[in-house]
Amino acid sequence: MTENGEWHRRLTEKFDQQIRSQRVGFLLGAGTSYLGGSGYPLASSLWEHIRSRIADPERRDEIEAKLEQSETKGLEHALDLLDDGGPMGGPHRHLVAEAIASYFATLDPPLEAHKTFVRRLAARSVPRLKIFSLNYDPLLERAAAQAKVRLHDGFIGHEHAFFEPVVFDERIVQIRGTHRGRQPDETAKPLQLLKLHGSLGWYDCPKLGTRRAAFGDDLPTETRRLMIPPQRRKAADTMGQPYAALWSAFRGALRQDTYPLNRLIAMGYGFADEHVNTLIESALARTDFSLLILTRELEDGVWERWNTKRNVMIVTEDRCALAGDCGPGGIDLWRFESLVERI
Repeated sequence: MTENGEWHRRLTEKFDQQIRSQRVGFLLGAGTSYLGGSGYPLASSLWEHIRSRIADPERRDEIEAKLEQSETKGLEHALDLLDDGGPMGGPHRHLVAEAIASYFATLDPPLEAHKTFVRRLAARSVPRLKIFSLNYDPLLERAAAQAKVRLHDGFIGHEHAFFEPVVFDERIVQIRGTHRGRQPDETAKPLQLLKLHGSLGWYDCPKLGTRRAAFGDDLPTETRRLMIPPQRRKAADTMGQPYAALWSAFRGALRQDTYPLNRLIAMGYGFADEHVNTLIESALARTDFSLLILTRELEDGVWERWNTKRNVMIVTEDRCALAGDCGPGGIDLWRFESLVERI
């Protein structure tokens, strides 16, 4: 076997061991929704898709001016720089959220990979298996509905579901007759989807609180979409629901829960959000925690920050790292479809 062949064999064996272990959680970034161009756009190209949908030309130009500055790191950072500091974010942020919703409504991505993903995770019968997502799109929710997989996203209801984070702690049992009498049996183990940046259809109503509408519906008047929360208030965790509960659950899963995750698989995420990275890095102080980074590419600064850590595995198209050892790419384990096939 060639030297590269031996390196790829080691990577693949470790990859399979990690993803099939117990107490595994998933963190999904835009790369899992891109689907080779047939899904939703990557963060780097989002502005070009939504620019013409910004309803206020003056504020559109202000956003673009920030994006053109060399120190601006993407659309979310530009919105932070323009934020007025209000509790719900400034007008630029809400214009962008409306434009994203308008553009996403025109897309109809295939669901097969995501249907297989949720089916295979549900078949593990792991109670409260957690999927954290940084994406706004409804791919996982739609896939779960079509695949008839139970999935809890923190909302309860139908037309305008209401946010109730206690749903993440609930268990579903069926009372069965046994030789010992009627006994509770945990027959269903729903997947838990925690969308840390909000989602299409989520909105805040002054009278009714945090709600979720159907993904393609117009929102009620006098409400604001819950998407793209300000990064500096993400880090400080001074926001209200639903974000406070979702980020608390993320922190708990990494360190504070009675039984925290032993492995986090970060798929399609380029590690550009420092408020996310800080929490993950703190979890790496645990000796029983491992991080798998699976994405097409990482910027050099990001690569250098994570590749030397002993409990981190990185697979990208061009380069990989395993427990501090670095080697070539050339295997496709960074693709979402490859992860789905091997779960």
